[in-house]
Amino acid sequence: MAELHIIGQIIGASGFPQNSLFCRWGVHTGGAWRLLSGLKEGQTQVDIPQIGEMAYWSHPIDLHYGTKGLQGWPKIHLQVWHHDSFGRCQLYGYGYCHVPSSPGHHRISCETWRPLGSWQEQLAQTFVGGGPQLRNPDLIYSGADRYRLHTEAMGTVELELGVIMKNFDKYGVEN
Repeated sequence: MAELHIIGQIIGASGFPQNSLFCRWGVHTGGAWRLLSGLKEGQTQVDIPQIGEMAYWSHPIDLHYGTKGLQGWPKIHLQVWHHDSFGRCQLYGYGYCHVPSSPGHHRISCETWRPLGSWQEQLAQTFVGGGPQLRNPDLIYSGADRYRLHTEAMGTVELELGVIMKNFDKYGVEN
């Protein structure tokens, strides 16, 4: 069985309309992949930066996968949320990125987006908060119906990942 180790961190986010952000994350793989150790989803703490606009989380990621095939290479999907002074949480963006397929140290910038609602929903979002969310979060990383969505670009999430591959040469993959 080929093995893939993903060790790193979600550094933080910038470029969002307001501070006080946190991130929910998860890893999606194909059917041939099996998680041997680590957590495949999690949530960072809320960071309220005192200086600058970058929210720093330094949230660790440590995953160990086993696979007998390359289909369904791991993807990290992200949801960035804003936590306001009233304790309400508002979705600020969705994003995903592929785990690099070459061993080594990688720095990844993941662009995020959020769905736009009708003008009535946008007006309500301005005064009340909230806003449209995806009914099926699988749309984040499966491009099937994503092209039909009306979206707006949001901020960027920075990740730092170390990738270690073992026994992939037995499956025709050269490092």
